[in-house]
Amino acid sequence: MRAAALAVVLALAAAAGHAQTYPSRAVRIFVGYPAGGGMDGVARVLADKLAVDLGQPMVVENRAGASASIAAAAAASAAPDGHTLYLGETGYLIFSTLSPALPADPVRSFVPVAPVGVLPLVFVVSPGFPAKNVAELITVLKASPGKHSYGSPGVGTVHHLAFEQFRRAAGLDVVHIPYKGGGPMVPDVMSGRLEIGVLSTTLAAGPAKADKLRVLAVTSAQRVGFAPEWPPLGETLAGFDAAPSIFLLAPAGTSAVIVARLNDATRKALALPDLQQAFSNQGASPTPGSPEALRAQIDSELKRWGAAAKAAGVSAN
Repeated sequence: MRAAALAVVLALAAAAGHAQTYPSRAVRIFVGYPAGGGMDGVARVLADKLAVDLGQPMVVENRAGASASIAAAAAASAAPDGHTLYLGETGYLIFSTLSPALPADPVRSFVPVAPVGVLPLVFVVSPGFPAKNVAELITVLKASPGKHSYGSPGVGTVHHLAFEQFRRAAGLDVVHIPYKGGGPMVPDVMSGRLEIGVLSTTLAAGPAKADKLRVLAVTSAQRVGFAPEWPPLGETLAGFDAAPSIFLLAPAGTSAVIVARLNDATRKALALPDLQQAFSNQGASPTPGSPEALRAQIDSELKRWGAAAKAAGVSAN
């Protein structure tokens, strides 16, 4: 008994000593999307602020592909010493429910560090489309069941499932056209070849401000800072909220002391007015919270989006 107690004391002392010197070198943050997008923008803004608080460089590494699971696998396989992190989002959680054999599981392969924010989607149409808001969109789609179509960046993406939730809530019959990413959808919606598109706020912002796209609604419960004129879809369908979340994870086995240090630094960063403005410029909103709150959020999202994928008939095959 005495030997076991001594082992525990020594382990706690070692963890505390390690935390006092943490971080001892640059910290990598893996992101599952290319440079230049909304997730990358959020990652770099956050990294800059964390670097100041932690006293070491924060290096964003983009590993795009496979619904962000390539980046997740790279982060999960790193040493659990707090020097490698993963900035994940809802799309990765959805993919994990569809592909349970992934090398990096969001629950088993990581420990939660901190919620970071939400980065909503938008429903867009061409300027010539006969609906100017969501209520009119519902009217147009109900008038011709099965005759209209919408596009998403792919089957099983959060974009696809968000529109499917809207379709079911409004009682609509609309054809889904999957694309290979959001970029190819933009010119098709602008030209009217595709009637409705589901895009990230970042991708839609430029064409919308140039009046080449019309934004009908954002999928978050709140308006986005850089475009307050875009109404939340929940103003038409009460309670609707399908905004992807962003969160910070560390490899499984990372000590609670280091997680607490990272969580504290993240909370401080998210409280800074200039970070909040930078997030707003990306269309994102900060959502500070504890590791425990993030664990509950991830569990909730896995259930919610797993059920949404099942309802939409989406499977791993």
